[in-house]
Amino acid sequence: MTEIRTPRLLLRRWSDDDLAPLSEINADPEVMHWIGDGSVLDLDGTAGAIERWEEEWDDEGFGIFAVELLASGELIGAVGLSAPEGPTELEHQVGISWRLGRPFWGQGYASEAAQATLEFALQDRGLDRVVCANRAGHEASANVIRKLGMTEDATVPDPVSGGLLTLHSIDLTEYEG
Repeated sequence: MTEIRTPRLLLRRWSDDDLAPLSEINADPEVMHWIGDGSVLDLDGTAGAIERWEEEWDDEGFGIFAVELLASGELIGAVGLSAPEGPTELEHQVGISWRLGRPFWGQGYASEAAQATLEFALQDRGLDRVVCANRAGHEASANVIRKLGMTEDATVPDPVSGGLLTLHSIDLTEYEG
């Protein structure tokens, strides 16, 4: 079982106990505003997402981690690696993403988990490059991307929302983990 410990977090594979707390996170319109088409997910949608993430772990050797607080064991969100679903500029690449419950925003957890995930991707899994797409106007995620040291590559139309996406990347030669 793949686990990563940071000073405050445990990144791990998903368990049955994670469904209810992740469903609460996914049911929050403010959390989901910047994800996909902005729609919230119900219990079944969340179960399907976890199932897809676990399949990616089995198929690719990487995926989306469940993120919990070490101090309490509380699930606070999801951070990890996946094959991005569009735009075409990101096809056949590995992307990093994060989603935390609102009570955990603004405390550095997303940056801490994303940094550990990036290190896992480039050093443990041997990936040469990791990408990230951010919706225009999503400053909190833009701050995490800057902290990761990713370079802005392009701005393209978002095929899902119709807005703009800023594409970023970092490769092994640029990484200073």
